[in-house]
Amino acid sequence: MECPAPALFSLLGHPQRLAVLRLLVRRFPDRVPAGEIAAALRLKPSTLSEYLSALSRGGLIAPERRGTSLRYAIEPAALRRLADALLLDTFRARADLVPSLPSIGPRRTPAMETTASNRHYNVLFICSGNSARSIFAEAILAKLGGEKFNAYSAGMNPASTLNPVAVETLRDKGHDVAGLYAKHVFAFRGPDAPVMDFVFTVCDRAANEDCASWPGQPITGHWGVPDPVKATGTEAQRRRAFQQAYGQLRNRIAAFASLPVERLDRVALQAWVDDLGRATADAEA
Repeated sequence: MECPAPALFSLLGHPQRLAVLRLLVRRFPDRVPAGEIAAALRLKPSTLSEYLSALSRGGLIAPERRGTSLRYAIEPAALRRLADALLLDTFRARADLVPSLPSIGPRRTPAMETTASNRHYNVLFICSGNSARSIFAEAILAKLGGEKFNAYSAGMNPASTLNPVAVETLRDKGHDVAGLYAKHVFAFRGPDAPVMDFVFTVCDRAANEDCASWPGQPITGHWGVPDPVKATGTEAQRRRAFQQAYGQLRNRIAAFASLPVERLDRVALQAWVDDLGRATADAEA
């Protein structure tokens, strides 16, 4: 039986339960271990267990057992029903009271509003340090899709310099590294910053951050890749980690760059972005 909307509104009236749901929305379609949720939100395991149970009973999230652990993901259909209950029922016939209402559903992103054949789409890749993974992604998209995309990268807590092995890896792959440097995500939130059409997080830590929404409501996605900077072992093993991270990102970005972005609406694009992350992650598992 579906949980009635008033009960769900009451459920989400608790700020920490809402924070759990928001994190899982950001990570969708990933399933996230309870331990990672607890660490990201700084919650005691027993406290988080109560929140997860309540959200599961409400039908907003669902657990899946993998080995000895439970992983959680949102239930999109339940969230859509909740949004409908608020926007289409409570505010019916008064869309003027909800300025964002027209943007719900299929919508073109800012760059897609124009039909010019030479229009470039702005894409931002975010990770924690902006010294390896997001730098890889920026360089790869610039090389594979430079005729259609403007590629950028940033970090939540950027390093002072790029990782030297990451730079060496890019050079070995034939990338121009002259214009690459570590940047803070705040550099892309100012009034003079380019409006993004796509924003991708490439590390779980960045995806777990509860940040302000982006101007222009870009398509978002999470394509998490293990941090090669944290790899251990012999020098050969550490360098192999950089090669693997590069390869995983290249697989995703090559598929993304081939999408007919100019012919897809917002819903179709979001589905493609989610499927690319999910399909490549499954293939790499």
